[in-house]
Amino acid sequence: MKRDFLHVTDFTKAELNETFDIARKLKSKVRNGEEHHFFKGQSMAMIFSKPSARTRISFETGMYQFGGHALYLSPNDIGIGKREAVKDIARVISRYNNWIMARLFDHKYMLELAEYATVPVINGLTDYNHPCQIMADMLTIQEHRGTIEGQKIVFIGDGNNVCNSFLNFSTLMPFHLVIAGPEGYEPDAETLAYARDAGVSEIEIVHDPITAAKEADVIYTDVWTSMGQEAERQQRLMDFTSFQVNEELLAYAKSNAIVMHCLPAHYNEEITDEVLNGPQSVVFDEAENRLHAQKAIMVMLARSGGADIKL
Repeated sequence: MKRDFLHVTDFTKAELNETFDIARKLKSKVRNGEEHHFFKGQSMAMIFSKPSARTRISFETGMYQFGGHALYLSPNDIGIGKREAVKDIARVISRYNNWIMARLFDHKYMLELAEYATVPVINGLTDYNHPCQIMADMLTIQEHRGTIEGQKIVFIGDGNNVCNSFLNFSTLMPFHLVIAGPEGYEPDAETLAYARDAGVSEIEIVHDPITAAKEADVIYTDVWTSMGQEAERQQRLMDFTSFQVNEELLAYAKSNAIVMHCLPAHYNEEITDEVLNGPQSVVFDEAENRLHAQKAIMVMLARSGGADIKL
């Protein structure tokens, strides 16, 4: 049976833990140079409406390591929802390829793509959420903090797609999530209500970065202006000025707190050079883990479809 990964909540808590375990094993195989051609002869169509370094590199490299091939489709190749109906693209690609990964603006197109595709669809990002990123983030937190559960994770910045994915994840594993940003930049209201109603994690929305950062285990930030928001850049720079992650703010967190950023970073805007490249930063471990987490998601989806993959 075909299964997709569109939201982190598409997996249960047990499946998330299994995915992290698979990711660690795959990471070890890569480090040890062990072949793992689980998808030899298979192909992935990668649909990009939004450009990306890490998403393309990690999925393309991952398919190569699996013994398969990834096909990059730019906005000029496929104009999702513009040049051709989404449902037609989904059905055509399903006849050619074994997998679809899409990085889109509009979340409704991701849902439609998955509805009509007959092969697994993986959400590489939409304006609403970024489930592959959050899987890499939580794998990194496990590696550096030992566990996700019970950690105080402070997200400082815009209530964007990554922030929404943190909220979704909070419905599956218990931790203390603090979201700090200026008034008017809160995360999606329905997602926030859903996360709070789940009653799994403690969730706070605050508008003071210092209050948020106190005794934090993890300080996480992202760009203040995402793709598609360029016209708002100057206003956002003014609104977010006091929310920069710098050494002064980091001093309020625990002495062994880790600093995370999903990249690309705008140095000395949302985060200073000294912090991003400092001793508490795990940003590049986090970036590497996109590869391993995404490959683990693929293994999980393939197993759900009946593939006998043993690690």
